[in-house]
Amino acid sequence: MARGTVALVSGLALLSLVFIVLMAILVSLSGLAPEGSDRLNLPEALWGVLMRTLDSGAVGGDTGWGFRLLMLFVTFGGIFVVSTLIGLLSSGIDAKLEDLRKGRSRVIETDHIVILGWSLQIFTLISELSLANANRSNTCIVILSEKDKIEMETALAEVLGKLPRIRLVCRTGSPSNMADLGIVNIQTARSIVILNSIADHGDAQLVKTLLAITTIPRSHPQPYHLVAQVQSPKTLDVLKLIAHDDIEPLLTNDLISRIVVQTCRQSGLSTVYIDLLNFSGDEIYFREEPALCGKTYGEALLAYNKSAVIGIQTVNGDIQLNPAHERRLQPSERLIVISEDDDTTYLNQSADAPIDYQAIQLTELAPAAAEHTLILGWNDRIETIIQLLDQYVAPGSSVMVVAEFPSVEVNLSETTLHLQRQTVSYQQGDPTDRDVLENLNLTKYNHAVVLCNSTLNTDQADAHTLVTLLHLRDICDRHHHDCQIVTEFLDVRNQTLAQVARPDDFVISEQLISLMLAQVAEQKNINAVLTDLFSPEGSEIYLKPAGHYVASDRPVNFYTVVEAARQRGESAIGYRRKASAKNLAQSYGVVINPPKDQPVEFQPQDMIILLAES
Repeated sequence: MARGTVALVSGLALLSLVFIVLMAILVSLSGLAPEGSDRLNLPEALWGVLMRTLDSGAVGGDTGWGFRLLMLFVTFGGIFVVSTLIGLLSSGIDAKLEDLRKGRSRVIETDHIVILGWSLQIFTLISELSLANANRSNTCIVILSEKDKIEMETALAEVLGKLPRIRLVCRTGSPSNMADLGIVNIQTARSIVILNSIADHGDAQLVKTLLAITTIPRSHPQPYHLVAQVQSPKTLDVLKLIAHDDIEPLLTNDLISRIVVQTCRQSGLSTVYIDLLNFSGDEIYFREEPALCGKTYGEALLAYNKSAVIGIQTVNGDIQLNPAHERRLQPSERLIVISEDDDTTYLNQSADAPIDYQAIQLTELAPAAAEHTLILGWNDRIETIIQLLDQYVAPGSSVMVVAEFPSVEVNLSETTLHLQRQTVSYQQGDPTDRDVLENLNLTKYNHAVVLCNSTLNTDQADAHTLVTLLHLRDICDRHHHDCQIVTEFLDVRNQTLAQVARPDDFVISEQLISLMLAQVAEQKNINAVLTDLFSPEGSEIYLKPAGHYVASDRPVNFYTVVEAARQRGESAIGYRRKASAKNLAQSYGVVINPPKDQPVEFQPQDMIILLAES
């Protein structure tokens, strides 16, 4: 009995068999039989005893008191022995079903996508992966988490519903346990995404998970394709020691901080990033174009009608976004393009692009002026945000931080943060308190950033952010002050609620992280592009007035806009309509990769979206 269900069932099955055989031999040797029947041979006796053992009602049809009494004993034996065996079999089946319900059965899939861990990002991540694999039949995504299997399946069904051509399989277990990784057949997975939330004690759990994965031998000739969230830059060296080139780390805190900084200075930028990163619109592709070999990068910018060129990938894999326009493409180098799909990237038939040179008017940009930024709230990214902001603003700028911590607990200074272009000050106060905001003299600030509190749960953090945003917008309206307000949210569903307060832009951190994870899971090389794109060094995405490039009094095609940007050493990839800046249905006016041959008539406040160094 101590050996478990299998041993117990086997023992009882053997005992039942012995009982049936012994009783059959006794019936056969004793010559007992129903009245009017001949003596039963051994096979007939075995069958009769078996039937009466399994079915206690069978004894009711017996005749002859001797035979009745013997069959009654057999029936009682069946009740105590065989019925116990049947009960154990039923319990064993129930136990196995319960084990399956708990998500402990082995996954038999191959070439599947594995997600390790669970967080709010998982819903956007799976949604994007399903879009990316829409042209593949029978794609399987396996989730391994310590959450209950039924809870995971219920949550996914409620948020995502039925996903076409995608099968979701949930398993309960620890991502850092080798046995549990074996359950999801990790060694045959196409790609592996490791979620790593702040609640997981930084990167310690991530390191353990990677050690467990790399210990399991790969079943495919291709190496592991690992994508992981990393909290601290100090962890990168450890990850490379463990997984070498098999892992693509995403420094999520650093990336979100950069997006917050860039977005607070350029309204609409987060929408540009979301359009580039999701799989429902235009995406980033790598394309080798032998016909353009020897041509300059500036010529390549005008070589496609339905694709926007943004850079070059060298033979050794280095990424160059918006390189010098005189740079010539070398053999085997690939262009980095934005296109609706990889099959929509084809060269123009005509060698000369239809450019309206008379519509080009390059206006000198005004020199940068000092900027004053207000940061409301506090999270782990605050110091990084201030340091990054210092790399963009003009000398003489300032930043004010308002949070609930006492001043003695906060160590923000120009010396500590190594600031060169701006001063920093701190004031204790609750950002959701109207009186605190009224006393800040908001009219002196050019930009305001409302940060979410990562120590609260998602709903509470976003609720505090919404309250702060509502007060902030109302105060600015009453003073007729045009302050650009950027708001950070955790849950994308709260973006609709925030429309009432008319923020200039959103940074939905969990959504952006999910989009980046999905992109890198599908294309490993994308990580290098994202790292370069969000880095202060080199070229980044900017939104600049359309009137500084082309005339606004007549329609021009986008070839003309690209040429105007090219003459400034920039790569134009789209535009933003000011009239639709508040319209969610029109992507807040953002248009990425428009067909270059279609005319566009720009209004004075419209912006050109381009890659530039400043």
